[in-house]
Amino acid sequence: MCRLFGMTAGMGEPVEATFWLLDAPDSLSAQSHRNPDGAGVGCFDAAGSPHIDKQPLAAFEDRAFIAAARRLRSRTFVAHVRHATTGALTHENTHPFMMDGRLFAHNGVIEDLELLERELGDDMRRVHGQTDSERYFALITREIARRGGDVDAGIRSAVGWVLANLGLRSINFVLITDGELWALRYPQTHSLFVLERASGGGGVGDGALEQTSSHGTRVRSEDAARRATVVVASERMDGERAWRELAVGELVHVDGSLAVTSARIV
Repeated sequence: MCRLFGMTAGMGEPVEATFWLLDAPDSLSAQSHRNPDGAGVGCFDAAGSPHIDKQPLAAFEDRAFIAAARRLRSRTFVAHVRHATTGALTHENTHPFMMDGRLFAHNGVIEDLELLERELGDDMRRVHGQTDSERYFALITREIARRGGDVDAGIRSAVGWVLANLGLRSINFVLITDGELWALRYPQTHSLFVLERASGGGGVGDGALEQTSSHGTRVRSEDAARRATVVVASERMDGERAWRELAVGELVHVDGSLAVTSARIV
């Protein structure tokens, strides 16, 4: 199954995500050996405009993904490695997706796509590929717009409609704006974890963001040594003890000041 990654440093100066994307013991690149059907990373530039680098290739062999992971700096990131279930191995079907200035990646399977397409109606114009994920994002985007830009309310409405009308295996996702992040876990079969990390450590005895591989290679995130961050991922990506598994049906929101709130919406 696919793997998700999201990170935010709030509304302060941009940071890099290289540690998590490439260097951590279970980095997204390492996870792509098990999920080889595409990789992408989305972030925001200094002006707050969204950008996506993605290809229908495994992250560990995609030079563009590796280069982006080393050079990009942003207040928020979303990244994804794909194990394809719906849609061909094309650029259009590779995560993340962009709509209305927001970026989104999904882990799971949603069924009954013809019914979802009928529900979307004219909003199918937002969809460029064949995936259930992009259609799911289009529904969330429409519901946010209908609620005056209230992201939380839009997510709740869209998720409620999906659960009431469609079959599914998982609707886990990460959604970001420039400075904020939302993540949902549902159902129990697909995990999602959050790590609230104070500058220099996880707040429970962990030191700086630094790991030593079995070969003795040491990697370190200089940004995380001086900046607080919040990370969301499909699995624990390193040995820090502060990783917390989201409850089934839990929606997490991290605002621009890195305040984390959560609610069971399912």
